[in-house]
Amino acid sequence: MNYSTPNSNDATLTFNRSKNVVPMSGLCSRCIDGCRGNCEVFRATFRGREVIYPGPFGQITAGGDKTFPVDYSHLNIQGYAMGAHGLPAGVQGGPDTAIFPIVSTETEYGWDVKVKMDMPVFTGALGSTEIARANWDHFSVGAAISGVTLVCGENVCGIDPYLVLNDANRIVKSPEMDRRIETYKRYHNGRGELLVQMNVEDTRLGVAEYVIDKHKLQTIELKWGQGAKCIGGEIKVDSLERALELQRRGYIVTPDPSSKIIQAAYHEGAIKEFERHSRLGFVSEDGFLKEVERLRKLGFKRVTLKTGAYSLRELAMAIKWGSKARVDLLTIDGSGGGTGMSPWRMMEEWGIPSLYLHSVAYEFCDKLAQKGERVPDIAFAGGFSSEDGIFKALALGAPYVKAVCMGRALMIPGMVGKNIAQWLKKDDLPKTVSQYGKTVEEIFVGYQAVKDMVGEDEIKKIPLGAIGFYSYADKLKVGLQQLMAGARRFKVSAISRRDLMSLTEECSKVTKIPYVLDAYREEAEAILNG
Repeated sequence: MNYSTPNSNDATLTFNRSKNVVPMSGLCSRCIDGCRGNCEVFRATFRGREVIYPGPFGQITAGGDKTFPVDYSHLNIQGYAMGAHGLPAGVQGGPDTAIFPIVSTETEYGWDVKVKMDMPVFTGALGSTEIARANWDHFSVGAAISGVTLVCGENVCGIDPYLVLNDANRIVKSPEMDRRIETYKRYHNGRGELLVQMNVEDTRLGVAEYVIDKHKLQTIELKWGQGAKCIGGEIKVDSLERALELQRRGYIVTPDPSSKIIQAAYHEGAIKEFERHSRLGFVSEDGFLKEVERLRKLGFKRVTLKTGAYSLRELAMAIKWGSKARVDLLTIDGSGGGTGMSPWRMMEEWGIPSLYLHSVAYEFCDKLAQKGERVPDIAFAGGFSSEDGIFKALALGAPYVKAVCMGRALMIPGMVGKNIAQWLKKDDLPKTVSQYGKTVEEIFVGYQAVKDMVGEDEIKKIPLGAIGFYSYADKLKVGLQQLMAGARRFKVSAISRRDLMSLTEECSKVTKIPYVLDAYREEAEAILNG
């Protein structure tokens, strides 16, 4: 079986002419001289490196669609006809008390100073991509009113058009970062937090110093990588002047905008855009521990770490060193997730897929715990979008996993809500929306709840994408409550690995979760023999 589909994908705006495609190469089985396109080889013939990336930039998010031998769909959730674990103190389990609406989806993370969230989910890093910038109000207000953490990703200051640097090339003012933080804080309800992520360039520019001195943020996140790519973050810019500016700020910009040849190609119209890349990070135990300590001395109450789908060596480093450094949350992002702009073939073919990586992460965490070492609070990421995925991730990593990081799934409601607002102005609602009504109050099931939360006057200022975010989060919450009640787990910390079963023996081998016909076999036999 071929797990991949090379040479054509909607993400790269390419397709095969033939219905018959060679599995390994993705080339049409019959390539005709005179073909008018449009596979990746055809398009790359005249657009070259542009075809590496999903597009059009700034208008899409992209997610890897490679089929893996084993993934989270190979796990199912156990259900029981007795028991009630995690009920509030003093409440006895019974049909009138153990009802799903009382299930608590609250969670918390942090080594000493905890952050409480209304749900065990938080956003992926929304950084320097255009889609994050353009939709920030929708995402940030939505996260704030939903009581979950929002991660402001890397390079936000570095690409700010109005960034002011001092003679030492350190940040004096970043209006874009200011806007992002202040928008979230305005509607923050005391649950969750906004944290800022840093890479090599952010560290050199002094992002940590800026956000704690000006905005008094309590948490900063170090980034080793993510599940969609093993290199630094990318964006595209279509202006030569902008490309040169970013190059002067210390970024890698390709093709080289300072080259006279490249400038000539740009002016002739052949080169239409430039890529801005971050540098590869290099980590060492001593350097990592010193950097965490430096950030704490700056005043941060919490330091978190995001790592990607690297080898098992790097996974062990993140968990072990995270324990030594007392990091407050370690997010482990498996291959198969999404991004604003990662090289498409890298997104498809690089890294350890989520289920494999998360299974070993549990194993490594358990080894440390059995040695008496404290394990940092863990979050899993990498392709989640629904309540069943949240439950499975929490159960697979129990008791170490406290939350699930969601990227594209939490962005889509913001974009949909924004678009509904635009369609309403133009009286151009699609039938998929107009079937529920023609006013905001009719369309958004969560509108009144948000209105009650913020008040009659403030609701007029809430972007519809934020209400969309809230409505989607509510769906996740209720769905999770139902799954938890069916598994007789009435709070997140009660969820156990025993609440899962493997549907295939290969999945059982990967996850160490019992095969469906073996799970609870001993208890069943005891009943039969009793």
